[in-house]
Amino acid sequence: MPFDSPEHWRQARSFHHSRYDEAALVARECTASVCLPARDCAATIGPIVELLAGLRERGAIDQLVVIDGGSSDGTAAIAADAGASVFSESALMPASGPVAGKGDAMWRSLSVLDGDLVCFLDADVLEFPAHYAIGLLGPLIEFDEIEFVKAYYRRPFRQGELLLADGGGRVNHLLARPALAIFYPALAGISQPLAGEIAARRSLLQRLPFATGYGVEIAMLFDVLEQVGLDGMAQVDLDTHHNSHKPLLELTGMAYSVLAQIALRLERDGRLLELDPAPLLGDDRAPQPPSSERPPMAGAR
Repeated sequence: MPFDSPEHWRQARSFHHSRYDEAALVARECTASVCLPARDCAATIGPIVELLAGLRERGAIDQLVVIDGGSSDGTAAIAADAGASVFSESALMPASGPVAGKGDAMWRSLSVLDGDLVCFLDADVLEFPAHYAIGLLGPLIEFDEIEFVKAYYRRPFRQGELLLADGGGRVNHLLARPALAIFYPALAGISQPLAGEIAARRSLLQRLPFATGYGVEIAMLFDVLEQVGLDGMAQVDLDTHHNSHKPLLELTGMAYSVLAQIALRLERDGRLLELDPAPLLGDDRAPQPPSSERPPMAGAR
């Protein structure tokens, strides 16, 4: 189906998770893997894995993997006890050198994920519901032409006794969405460009390069659009996403990574000349240029 505008795509390719149920996953004819990259998520990983392990036991998914990023709080042991297959990110593809952030861990996970469909979920979510996995995998099962599904949701923001219903996702609302609308308007219909929850056909993920750090989510949108176009993309409303929020100053590094990926793509497209970014002065926690990228897994082994 050709789309004549981002709004047309948004109307046609935005689904609510209630459209799909566990029975639809059980009846599927393909295999499905769920993967949670995790680092120091001891407070949340146990209930999440237990819930997803239940889906696996009932045949809704086939594989449940946690990729542990050197946690110091027992995350790996908790995840294993709850029923996940746990891998240390540094032990996967060691010939590729030290792990360089979340995107690199996701890329390495493809060496152990074997489902036809792959769903990446965050491991730090409070009040995690089963419909995260079910809703994201649903469009891949229903529509042969859809190859990539992005999550979106409301993110309440709590600070002490104050609760703002839509106060979270500050980098998403202040940087990512406006930047896409201006520089990559085809992607303007994406409601949550920085959402960490996605599902995709493994055959597509193996063709994608992976930005190594926090910029992986927005970089992936560019690469998916190039590979399959808007026809192959969809998004699913998962309702609400509860997690802890970083202080404003700690969001600087994330915003820097996202903006760096956008600028890098503009430079590759010939729309930004002589890109020579400086480091964020006075912020040792922020990533420093240049941004690194792992090649498509299909040619990496």
